[in-house]
Amino acid sequence: MALTKSDIVDMVCELGFTKKESVRVVEELIEIIKQNLQDGDDVLISGFGKFCVKEKTPRRGRNPATGSDLMLRSRRVVTFKCSGKLRDKINGKLPVKSGSSNETKN
Repeated sequence: MALTKSDIVDMVCELGFTKKESVRVVEELIEIIKQNLQDGDDVLISGFGKFCVKEKTPRRGRNPATGSDLMLRSRRVVTFKCSGKLRDKINGKLPVKSGSSNETKN
């Protein structure tokens, strides 16, 4: 089951905001992210990941229904690369604390 915008609004409500305030905050955050991506800027959310705008060059393609060749126009796409922390959390890895080793040095 996917997490929806409505679910996020409900979670923000649980932090003590009213429903109306929660909707406004979530909508505004999404608009800020969309506007930055539209402007060609990357969006980096520390500990979560980075949304990047990539330029796709024109290329040859094929219509799968008819099999005829066609040219696909250049376009911009959004990619997402998750942070190492998020990747580790998804994969169930525990963070390694530096300097906490009980190994003796030779």
